[in-house]
Amino acid sequence: MNDDAPDDSEPAVALGELLSDHDETLAVAESLTGGLVGSRLTDVPGSSAYFDRGYVTYSNDAKLETLGVRRESLDAHGAVSAPVAREMAAGARDRAETTWAVSTTGIAGPTGGTDEKPVGLVYVGIAYAAPWGTEASFTRSVRAEFSGDRDAVKRASVDRALVELLAAVRERTA
Repeated sequence: MNDDAPDDSEPAVALGELLSDHDETLAVAESLTGGLVGSRLTDVPGSSAYFDRGYVTYSNDAKLETLGVRRESLDAHGAVSAPVAREMAAGARDRAETTWAVSTTGIAGPTGGTDEKPVGLVYVGIAYAAPWGTEASFTRSVRAEFSGDRDAVKRASVDRALVELLAAVRERTA
């Protein structure tokens, strides 16, 4: 047994099984995690069956141009916000034409935090594309705060993104 291989209790493995079982696909849109969510997902053997692509959109311009995040959302709420997390996820889902997308945006530190938006603040966005005409498509976001250094915040953000996505997929496939 390979000690580096993910086991069945890891969210990335469980996600892969659910997505494969339901013939659904996934894209990711990442800011503070810089590709780590996609990396974790593709660590799972067979992930090419459901993982379509990842977008790393670190700057506001990249979010606007690549994912279609609205300028008004960036101006009014900033890149680290619930509306932007939702729009990032929806943009990834719609541009990749996948069933699901997850996004991450936040402040990994050690600088960049404010009283309103401290270092460690993260938003995870989830977007689901239901079959046309069902009106069951949705976007949602979750706010979290993590402590630790830059690496710890990024790792915790990846973990939270996968857990939130897994919960949403389980909810839809139950």
